[in-house]
Amino acid sequence: MDIGIAPTLESRFTEHDRPVLMSGIQALVRVLLEQRHLDRLARRNTAGLVTGYRGSPLGGLDRELWHRQSLLDAHDIKFQPGLNEDMAATMLWGSQQLDAFPGKKVDGVFGMWYGKGHGVDRTADVFRSANMLGTSSLGGVLAVSGDDHAAQSSTHPHQTDHIFQGCIIPILHPADVQDIFDYGLAGIDQSRFCGLWVAMKTIAETAEQASTVIIPPARAYIDPHEFEVPGHGLGYDPALHFPRDRAELERRVFEERLPAAMAWIRANKIDRLISGGPDATVGIITSGKAHADAVHALGMLGMADSPQVAIYKIGCAWPLEAEGVRDFARGKRAIIVVEEKRGFVETQVKDALYHLRADERPEVFGKTTPSGEKLLPAVMELSPEIVGGGLATFLGAAGLNENVRSDRAQEHTGQDRQPRAHADDQRHPAERFGGFQQRVAPIQPHREKQQQIGRRVDRNPRIQRVGQKDADIRPADP
Repeated sequence: MDIGIAPTLESRFTEHDRPVLMSGIQALVRVLLEQRHLDRLARRNTAGLVTGYRGSPLGGLDRELWHRQSLLDAHDIKFQPGLNEDMAATMLWGSQQLDAFPGKKVDGVFGMWYGKGHGVDRTADVFRSANMLGTSSLGGVLAVSGDDHAAQSSTHPHQTDHIFQGCIIPILHPADVQDIFDYGLAGIDQSRFCGLWVAMKTIAETAEQASTVIIPPARAYIDPHEFEVPGHGLGYDPALHFPRDRAELERRVFEERLPAAMAWIRANKIDRLISGGPDATVGIITSGKAHADAVHALGMLGMADSPQVAIYKIGCAWPLEAEGVRDFARGKRAIIVVEEKRGFVETQVKDALYHLRADERPEVFGKTTPSGEKLLPAVMELSPEIVGGGLATFLGAAGLNENVRSDRAQEHTGQDRQPRAHADDQRHPAERFGGFQQRVAPIQPHREKQQQIGRRVDRNPRIQRVGQKDADIRPADP
């Protein structure tokens, strides 16, 4: 019986227009193969280079690449692991300078760098230098980081967002395997257009999970027509030399390439409305794996299909496409930003909304309430239960208490996390959901002073999963 899924394991790397089962790691391999396929359809003479240094949650990527060596060769893609993360990034830096020397065999080399979060830290100098020089219009570089938010197999928890931001590298943040594939191809195209390296952040929950993915045989991205590309182009310019032209290189990064990156994000709708409409009372802005946590938490609270709640998913965590966020926020009473670790998207959302008129500007919740009380933790990982506690408080403050189904919220917290409430327990879920106890004050209408919201967070101990161990020494090539 044909159930519509590709029939063989190898099909995940070749099939189109039907569901294929793959992991996030395998999706990265498929990104490389598919990019070469798309270039061939467009009659572009390109090749690929993938390099990096292993480390969980990307510890199995090099093994998967070795196993697919024949496919890579057939698609003119070279896999060369780096001696370390710095050397790998340096190879990709050089791959974008084909026009600096005579005798090139292809018109462009698209590249993928991979490394653990600690590798991002140590490679920042190479990232910054390579990004300053730029990518080629038929090349492009995708830098894939493996973040370990809970230090499951690292010396300490870490977050790479701020490192990439400091190097002026746009950051794509996928929520699942389909996003890894879609954002991977999008990142290469964005890099080609704007001349910057583009990062894609993965964590164990996205890189190591498996799900079905549908891959169309062709796709096209939009070059933003409203953005005027300068005559000298946006990418690598062999007429500029370092260090002589370093001031001009910096000007191009900030005044030309970064605006081009934001225009590309807006034109290709990387950030998008998931549910709800302009009449929704409140909005939830999500990023990365926290998007799934928020959707699950709403289901726990019985608010999954509520017309009063709208969800806006951020695909590019930096730079934030502010126009889309402002369009989403206008007219809502309050917004909560749900993301793991420090408030990275949240800070940008607040900046984007700052100059809206008072009658259009909502209150913004996130790691804290508008009055400064803790709401969502900035440490370790989030879970649907933790997010559910914050959402219960947020929805209560927005006046949606009566819509939150306390019986369902309590049921989904689990017996091991919270004793089941008695039938006569009439407390709001915010007081007994996921270990949260808090006093909720309503959000006041626009132009009126926000009442202070006091709350106390009693964090439950988290059970740490056993993660993949790092391999400090790469095994010999098979």
